[in-house]
Amino acid sequence: MRFLTEKYAIPIPAPPQMNNHGNYILSLSQLCKWLGERAEELGVEVYPGFAASEVLYNADGSVKGVATNDVGIGRNGKPKESFERGMEFHARVTLLGEGCHGSLTKKVMKKFDLRRDCQPQTYGIGIKEVWEVQPEKFHKGEVTHTMGYPLPRDTYGGSFMYHFGDNMVSVGLTVGLDYPNPWLSPYNEFQKLKQHPLFRSVLEGGQCIAYAGRALIEGGFQSIPKCAFPGGALIGDSAGFMNVPKVKGTHTSMLSGMLAAKATYSALSGNSSDGTIFLYEYEDALRSSTIWSELKEVRNMRPSFSTPLGVYGGIMYSGLEAYILRGRVPWTLKHHSTDSAATKPASVCKKIEYPKPDGEVTFDILTSVSRTGTNHEEDQPVHLQVADWEKHTADAWPKWQGVENRFCPAGVYEYIEDKDKPHGVRFQINAQK
Repeated sequence: MRFLTEKYAIPIPAPPQMNNHGNYILSLSQLCKWLGERAEELGVEVYPGFAASEVLYNADGSVKGVATNDVGIGRNGKPKESFERGMEFHARVTLLGEGCHGSLTKKVMKKFDLRRDCQPQTYGIGIKEVWEVQPEKFHKGEVTHTMGYPLPRDTYGGSFMYHFGDNMVSVGLTVGLDYPNPWLSPYNEFQKLKQHPLFRSVLEGGQCIAYAGRALIEGGFQSIPKCAFPGGALIGDSAGFMNVPKVKGTHTSMLSGMLAAKATYSALSGNSSDGTIFLYEYEDALRSSTIWSELKEVRNMRPSFSTPLGVYGGIMYSGLEAYILRGRVPWTLKHHSTDSAATKPASVCKKIEYPKPDGEVTFDILTSVSRTGTNHEEDQPVHLQVADWEKHTADAWPKWQGVENRFCPAGVYEYIEDKDKPHGVRFQINAQK
């Protein structure tokens, strides 16, 4: 564990919750592929590449299942020769494991008011590259976590560097999305991070072979919603089971799926009627599981960084919690508002100028996106929709001066200079990179 200044990496005690001895460093996508194959061997039907696009309901309002999206639709909204109608999947129990901020999960939460007794959820963004480094710089199994530079004192986040496989290094930065300065760019903060001697000394002379970004769910214990609803339940990151100090949620996601499966089997075995299934047993099992105790123990660490003391206060309090208090306190720190409410107007914040990439260790965003391995049909419909383009620009540009340009690590959102528009800019979505 290191605390970074611009030039130095100061060793600091690592919280016991971050102990990785005995763990494995592996590709989660490869693990999921392997698990999928094992499931198919047991008779489970897996449908990779099909996105669920709609929640289906019974007449009594309970969840009936999901429908997948139509495929083979052109950009003009009309079917192409490859058109295939989406499928409906009906089930007595539907478990939603969409990950962070899933679209169907949001609809179910709203319909059944699942967030009525919890605090607002807070999110982060994680940006990662995979490098093939020179053999003499590789230390298999080495794990490094940092806090501090390059992020400002009022911004929560940290970095990681994992050595795995054969001369492979995974390096990344996470940034809490409750950062106040709209001029901050998580992508460019990541590029600054790699210029730090701790990282550059490892990456220099190597080759970046992959790039990715993803949303993180960071609210923790006090932001967990009601997880069971009529006809189904939330599992994994859909419910918010990530352990923020560990920067891990795979283990809790898997366990929640196992608990939900057991509760589903029990409910179906004891109910021969066609009535609605309620997974009360799942809610009870969660509260008796290590998911609950693990997240409760660290519940005050993430919100401690949102106090007026900022990063330094958060580090000191988190150290106290990690080593002494261990969550055994009568108070629970709050997430007082949504991440978007924390964003200040651009006019009251200092503009941040980022250095140009060198093309060796740091890169422009289009070069990075080319390493994601994603590909889309040229004329497929844009899945990101804006209800009123002109209104969005009128509301957002004067206040935040194009924050969308900066918070997206893939350059999807962009303001283009357009003298014919009222604010001199036009907002657009770059759906195909």
